[in-house]
Amino acid sequence: MSWCHWKLIFTNNDCLSKIINIADACINLGHWSEYFKISTTVVIPKPNKQSYDNPKAFHPIVLLNTLGKLIEKAIAERLQFTIAANDFIHPCQLDGLKFKSTADAGIALTHIVQSGWVKGKSTNTLAFDISQFFPSLNHCLLVFILEKAGLDPKVTNFFANYLV
Repeated sequence: MSWCHWKLIFTNNDCLSKIINIADACINLGHWSEYFKISTTVVIPKPNKQSYDNPKAFHPIVLLNTLGKLIEKAIAERLQFTIAANDFIHPCQLDGLKFKSTADAGIALTHIVQSGWVKGKSTNTLAFDISQFFPSLNHCLLVFILEKAGLDPKVTNFFANYLV
């Protein structure tokens, strides 16, 4: 089912409460169903390539179950709220958080640079891409961090199963 179908379903409170019940059951059982982990890879040719003989001329896209993605998003929002409410997120963490933006990052960087100038120092900036960090993250360490963040054991058990 596509997003347009789900948007229509969400207008019905009974349907929406059933989806919330599924998310709650996943957390309470500490289990993320294999059904939601199944993915389909679609290979799409990149536009304006002279030749399509090279694999780099194509872009693979991984498609996950739409309901699973929706539940993941709801759980991520809950998790972010709980962790932020417990002051477990460093104040310099700006990316991927609700109510934080590129403007916030720019303001923070400007403040750091100008604070250095006031002290007569020069400032350098180093930027790097950590988009491939998550696949290499130690899953046991992540579960340990979630436990240290004070999350309910049901939630940490859910994530331990989710990462398998």
